Order: sequence, then structure tokens, then C-alpha cells
Amino acid sequence: MKQKRQLSIGLSLTATWKKGDNEKQQKDTGEGDDLDPFSNDLFVKLAKMAERAKLDFVFKPDALFLQANGQGHSSRFASLDPTLMLTSIARETERIGLVTTVSTSFNPPYIVARQLQSLHWLSQGRAGWNIVTSLGGSENFTSEPMPSSEERYEKAIEFTGIVCKLWASYPYDALRAGGAASEGNADRRIEAIHHSGKYFHVEGPLNLPAHPSGTPPLFQAGASDSGRNFAALVADAIFASIPDMASGIELREDLRKRAVAHGRSPDAVRVLPGLYFFLADTRSEAQEMFEKAHAHLTPERRRASVRSILGLDLEGLSPDQQVTADMLPDASEPVRSRTHADLLRKYIVNRQPTVGELLSRPEVVNSAHWVAVGTVEDVMQEMITWFEAGAMDGVIALPGGSLHSLELFLEELVPRLAEQGLFRSEYTGKTLREHLRIESAEGERHFSKFT
Repeated sequence: MKQKRQLSIGLSLTATWKKGDNEKQQKDTGEGDDLDPFSNDLFVKLAKMAERAKLDFVFKPDALFLQANGQGHSSRFASLDPTLMLTSIARETERIGLVTTVSTSFNPPYIVARQLQSLHWLSQGRAGWNIVTSLGGSENFTSEPMPSSEERYEKAIEFTGIVCKLWASYPYDALRAGGAASEGNADRRIEAIHHSGKYFHVEGPLNLPAHPSGTPPLFQAGASDSGRNFAALVADAIFASIPDMASGIELREDLRKRAVAHGRSPDAVRVLPGLYFFLADTRSEAQEMFEKAHAHLTPERRRASVRSILGLDLEGLSPDQQVTADMLPDASEPVRSRTHADLLRKYIVNRQPTVGELLSRPEVVNSAHWVAVGTVEDVMQEMITWFEAGAMDGVIALPGGSLHSLELFLEELVPRLAEQGLFRSEYTGKTLREHLRIESAEGERHFSKFT
């Protein structure tokens, strides 16, 4: 009998509830005074909350530059190194998965392979890798500008292939039962990878053995055409910006087709949109939190956001004036995020919205994340609707409004999903691969395909 499909749920370790007037109110009332965004105590607390709710994993996004004009939102623009932070959390938790973010654009693959395998060992098989190609930060590593999206993903494919080969270069069974290297087997089982490609030369082997649980699951962030192809080739899950259900259905169906084209199962890549939720005891309280979180986004700032995403200048247009496809800049023009630009462009082409409607879109005000506002029952039913419609396989929880919103999600909403058989009530495994129900052989699936 086929097992009932269940959600995958992770929690973003960022203080996403600290936005707009909500943050000011929390400071005024004393709520969150102990939640220092640069203190390990905050992230350990959040990870333990997520583990009590039996979530699959906690996840830490990252960027390798500081956006200096991001004043008032320091937790969004400056952060601890995610791999170091999650290593410390590994000692304070027992079951929850730990997904770190590492860029393929600015790091050497040998170091990354070793760091991720180290986190995998220190957490006893709970590590995961969120693979990003980075939207910025080149100025901190080179005098050259950021490469195109296509070039970044070409490099990412080679980079990820090297990491996977390095993980396979020192197999677990090359160890004796006592844990020491077996000299008799080492010559046959531990092998150099002899990689020489367009971007990297790496001999190998890795100086750390594979963990017996298998390789760390691979996550990918970005849903541009290049990003989709990359995810379909290598990823176990994609962290996607999905502003509405129709976008989720389209993305998931497309990824399933691409996965099959790469010789994989259509179910191989889980679609996990960010769910930016505002939960409260009443709908009016939730709506008030949502409005306060975005009160700082004046019409001028929203118009600037549209310019940044699309290169489209809305100055001089009234809120009720339509925005039509013929007003869009050439689609071949370079943009900071191809994913966000494509989403907003598609919305304009399909809907021809007014300026006011466009300025209220998630792509403009919230990085294109799915926004849910209401009671526990409201948001739970919305999640179920998306899930049953095939718009997603799970979510990355992004609590908005207040820390109480997260508490309602973990302590009330998730248990109610478990009661309906849509999520676990207890952990049945100890590793992230087990939480995500990834077959052990799947980890070795694409080593031979990478160049």
C-alpha cells in the first residue's frame, strides 16, 4: 500500500518577524529583548522549538556582502557564518536537520566538501547543503563584475559535481570497525578524482570519510530557467519564491518534467516555497500585524523596488493606471534576480494590473514569498489547499509579525497537520535523509553525470 504523501517543513533561522512597526512595538513592550540576532542563544532556542514540533530541518540563508543601506534591519543584512552557527546547534539538538547555505561562486569546492562532511559527522547525519550561486558580493572576491546567471549555474554544476565526487572518494567502508583507516583497503577504495574542468582543478581524494548515513541532501535556491535545470539535475529540494498557487503548480509540474528528462524520478525534487505567515488568535489581529510589518514600505520605496527588479520606471503613473506588457523593458536586459524578474514580468503580461495592484505584489514587498495572514485554521487550510493542488511539497516557515506567530505555527498548526496525517507526530529517523524520505541509494545518483 502506497504511503500517504506528507509535507516537508523547515524553519528559516532568521528574525523575519522583526520588520516595520512590529519591530518597534516589540522593543517598546520588551518582547524579544533577549533575541540578539548575533547570539547563539537565539538560534539554539529557535532550533529547539522546531525540533519539539518535529520539523524536518532548520535552514540558514546567507549572503557574502553587507547591504550598507539596510539600516533598521540588521538581522537581514548581517549574520553569523551559517555553517559555524549550525555546527554549534548540532551540539544542542538531537534529531532536527541542519541546512547550511554555501555559494558556488566564491568558494573552493575542496574546502566546502570538507566543511559540509564535517557538519554531517558532527551532527550524525543531519547536514544539508543549500546551493546558491549568489546575487551579489563579487566585489569582495574579485575586481570583475558578477557573471551572468547562465555562467554562474554552469560553474555551479561543475562545483557541485566536484563536491559529490570528493564525498565519494573516501567511502565509509574504507574504515575499519574501530574507525581507523584500513591500509589494506585504502589503496583500492580511497581514490583521487583527478578533476580538471573549465573552472576548477581538484585532485582529491577528500581527507575525511563519508558518513554512514549517506551524502548530505542537496537543496537549491532559485527558479529561473537555469536554476530549474540545475535543481532538476542535482537537488533533493528547491527553496522557491512562489507568490501564488498558480506559480507553484507551474513550477512543480515543470520540475517534474525536467527531472524525468535527466533520468530521475518525477518526485525527486521537492518544491518548498517560503511561507511568510502572520498568525494570531483573530483575523483582525493578524491583519494588523501584516500591515505594521509593511508600513515602512512607502509608495516611493515600492516603485524603487520595481525599478530594481525589472528596470521598469513607474514614476508619474497614477495608482489606478494599468501596467501593460508593452511597457516592460527588453527581457534580455541583465537583472539582479532572474527568478523575481520573471515572476513579476509574467504577472504583468497575464494580468495587466494597475500600478496599485503591482505595488502590493509579494514580488515587490517581500521577495516573492507566499504570504498567509489569519488564524491557525485559516493558514492551515490554505496550506492544505496548495498541497492538494500540487503547488508545493512543503514549506520553509518564515514567521511574520511577532515571535508569537511562530509559536502558534509550531505549537498549534503543525500538530493539527499531524492529526490529519499530513505531517509526522514523532520522528521515525535520526538523519535528514530519513526525515525527507530519501532512499539511501539516491545519494550516489549523479556522481557519474558531473564533469
